[in-house]
Amino acid sequence: MKKSKKALPIVLASALAATPFVAVPKEAHALKKVTVKADNDGADKDSSYDINFTLEDDLSKGDTITVEFDSEYTVSKNISSSDIDADFKIKSAKASGKKVIITVNEDFEDGDKISFTIEDGITNPEDKGTYDVYVSTSNEDEESTEVTIKSSSSSSSSSKDYSVSLSSKAAGEATSVKLGKISLKGSDELETNEYITVIFPDEDMLPSKIDAGDVKLNGYSVKTVSVKDDEVEIKVPSSVAGDDYITLEFSKSAGIENPSAGSKYTYKVKYDGVTYESEQFEITKSGSSTSTATNSFTVNLSDPSAGARSSYTFDADFGSKQLKADEELVLEFPSADMVPGILSASDFTLNGKTAKRVSASGNKVYITAPSNFSATSEVKVVVSFSAWITNPKTAGSYTLKATAAGRTLESKSFTIGGSVVNPTPNPAPTPTPTPTPNNTVNNSTATIALTSTALGKPTGVNVAIKGLGVGLVKQRDFVELVFPAGYKVPAYIAPANVTVNGVAANYVAVRGQNVLIYPSQDIPAATAANISINAAANIVNPAVKNTYSISVFTSEEKGLLFARAVGVGMPAPAQPAPQPTPQPQQPAVTVPTNAALFKVNTANFTLHGKTYPLQVAPYIANGNTTMVPAQFFKEALALTTQWNNSTVAIISGTKVMKFTVGSNKARVGNQEITLPTPVVLKNGMPMIPVRTVTDNLGYKVGWDAKTSSVFVYK
Repeated sequence: MKKSKKALPIVLASALAATPFVAVPKEAHALKKVTVKADNDGADKDSSYDINFTLEDDLSKGDTITVEFDSEYTVSKNISSSDIDADFKIKSAKASGKKVIITVNEDFEDGDKISFTIEDGITNPEDKGTYDVYVSTSNEDEESTEVTIKSSSSSSSSSKDYSVSLSSKAAGEATSVKLGKISLKGSDELETNEYITVIFPDEDMLPSKIDAGDVKLNGYSVKTVSVKDDEVEIKVPSSVAGDDYITLEFSKSAGIENPSAGSKYTYKVKYDGVTYESEQFEITKSGSSTSTATNSFTVNLSDPSAGARSSYTFDADFGSKQLKADEELVLEFPSADMVPGILSASDFTLNGKTAKRVSASGNKVYITAPSNFSATSEVKVVVSFSAWITNPKTAGSYTLKATAAGRTLESKSFTIGGSVVNPTPNPAPTPTPTPTPNNTVNNSTATIALTSTALGKPTGVNVAIKGLGVGLVKQRDFVELVFPAGYKVPAYIAPANVTVNGVAANYVAVRGQNVLIYPSQDIPAATAANISINAAANIVNPAVKNTYSISVFTSEEKGLLFARAVGVGMPAPAQPAPQPTPQPQQPAVTVPTNAALFKVNTANFTLHGKTYPLQVAPYIANGNTTMVPAQFFKEALALTTQWNNSTVAIISGTKVMKFTVGSNKARVGNQEITLPTPVVLKNGMPMIPVRTVTDNLGYKVGWDAKTSSVFVYK
């Protein structure tokens, strides 16, 4: 017998009727207007995720919001509340599998809009495609939304151009390269040990190898550099971790050469799957190192007299190029002797704003724009009178060059006159000193005396010059005292602590062990000059008992004026120090006409009969190694030389020598050599064993007993 099909509902109905109503099924709610957006939609890329939705039910303090990612995502188990950026209070956040669970710490009502960002800890699927992300709360069912993930290449380009700065734009020439500032896409940041790839316009531009010391990332040396075809791969150091931008600098010694002229080029920089392409730049024909603008600028001087100290002011328009914050403007003066050894950023302004920093190398002054500088192609440059830039000493027409963002402008010619303008009101005519042959002035009885001979104590210094072979013009020319190693000379000496013929000095400059004293009055030729430096200047005697030689020079006479021995740690002699015992006659030495000559403990060198200043005097290390400043190789031997506080590169033809401050190792090409003594930094100038350079680059070194000079020639 078949059962009735209608019997079951009757039974169920009876059962339900007999069952008490303990609970009523809860009405289901779902979130509204759910959106999930990836900041970086590239496959296998770390990305932040923006989540937005509207509540359909209340959410109370202590309730949770859950975001569940598709199984192909990677969700870090270390996610915490610090990784969540929300417009509401968060009690806690954690990860569980593919879920991110956020506990709220405030109450919400039906209809409230909720927005937050998971900033870190989410990695996209490895393959492109469409993936589901689910969002729910304690009181509302999950709602899904789709996120499209693209291949890395499809999302890899950025439309933001960045600047390219080259020290030379001539085809085939070696050049330094500066790329950036490149703002990284989205919330991307540099990570330690990740890689940046630079794609050069032409693989022929690159050498087979680039040293890490020749590359800087955001101002810091990088870990490693590798070269393959047209790509350079750079390992990110920990010093720049967290930076959201890239600025890359390749020094000239990296060996990069410009491509051929006639085409427009770009650089590409790749990081974290994103490729950033530079602005276009052009290369000029060989022999034209920079593109010079036709709108040359006018230079205004406060004093156009030969050799005078002067301010320099001009307005330059770089056209399509812009000078930006933290980038360099380079001024190229007619000669290196115009630029003092020490510069202060406070004496240089760009569009009325004080420079961030200033440095010099030879006749070039490098001015870094301040961080608050507004990018512009029009730059007003003011080099103040207090910068101590001096005009060329020879009357004539000169030009000044200014370079920014890879573009060089040359000024209109400005005229330097033949006499100095007296800066005082209602000036009387200033006599130009008449040169007098050195043999008409006898300084054999000139003296140098210390006010204190105590070891390691400040001392005054009195110098009695019996006569000058060439007179000195006030505020322009100087007397130079050179103190030997062992003396401590302060970086600054106030003019009030120095007198010349009883009158306070106009200015005192200190260059290492050298003190340059500019008188406030003219001192004619064959006239005595008595210089007094009081103990308040804080020149400190050596700590070792000995006899030391102090040398005297002037800016207008070639070679040493005289030197005198002074005893430290012993009673001062009652009589003038005896003259040195004549030495046996030395064989005559012929000094080649192209030789550069220098003296130990003397901060200058002589070339073709003219004397030029050195920032630091050569000296003897360890009793037998002559150390000279890197500047000597650049200005005396005309070798391509770059240096900073940590490295030096000297280039002769295809041979490159590289030195590291503090190290007794150097590289000649690919070969490592050992130095007789480490390279040291002295007053901001790397000091290098001279024979190491001359022996490796084919120069010869000789000794001229007649002038007590070392000479170098090829």
